[in-house]
Amino acid sequence: MKRLIVNADDFGLTESVNRGIAEAHRRGIVTSTTLLANGGAFESGVALARAAPTLGVGVHLNLTEGQPVSNPSQVAGLLNEYGCFSGGPGRLMMKIVRGKVRPVELEREFRAQIEKVRAAGIEVTHLDGHKHVHMLPGIFPIVLRLARESGIGAVRLAVERPMSVSRLFRRNGGAAAQLANQYLGARMLAAVALNYREQVQRAGVKSPSYFYGITQTGFLDQKELEAILWNLPEDTSELMCHPGYSDGALRQRSTRLLAERERELEALAGPETQKLVAALGIQLIDYRDLTALR
Repeated sequence: MKRLIVNADDFGLTESVNRGIAEAHRRGIVTSTTLLANGGAFESGVALARAAPTLGVGVHLNLTEGQPVSNPSQVAGLLNEYGCFSGGPGRLMMKIVRGKVRPVELEREFRAQIEKVRAAGIEVTHLDGHKHVHMLPGIFPIVLRLARESGIGAVRLAVERPMSVSRLFRRNGGAAAQLANQYLGARMLAAVALNYREQVQRAGVKSPSYFYGITQTGFLDQKELEAILWNLPEDTSELMCHPGYSDGALRQRSTRLLAERERELEALAGPETQKLVAALGIQLIDYRDLTALR
């Protein structure tokens, strides 16, 4: 059986992103999303989630942008001089290596983000990380422990299944450098996560067997989506995506995905995509279904 979780990241980022994700679920193949507890449109995301009980909602753990959910004085090592998260995963990793971030601060902020989502009445289906920060060495064990202690049955294991990228390069020649960075980043992340699957199993937590979407971020159009669907293996896979609408609020955020989100929405919600999913016998599920599998 080919099962697929289609997870839309960045729920709660802006109202236009929330609207796009809700639409991609309502009339498309998105089955799951992950909510930014410190997102500027958190309340809007909660309201949309309550109105869509078939949409699985996890927590998009964030340590790279915005303000913390916990008391800033208790997570000072994670923040810049303005009291905000800043920089990407690489900068965060360097701070951890240099001892500028204590494990207790990581756990405190993650716990606060999870509790905020739960306090809003959301049944948390799984955990993942904004820019995959949950996959960093020293952080992944904390996320696993919090999942187990909180009764959250699943985490994202962002180990991308390799696919031919020659088609992507041919079709997006002007973005070769970006594609190469994403492809190499996916391979590096996979190398870091060599023993993560064993850790997940020992923790009694579940994760899909296969993962897609890092290399394709910003380039997930109809043709690329169809290529992934055609090559989907047996068992459970997750496709990470970023549908949404681009507007002024989104352009003010530190995201390079603007019009790209609308292109993804068009592909994910297109009738051709749903027909192909049906024709290939792919079962669309969310993380709740994965947790229930034996």
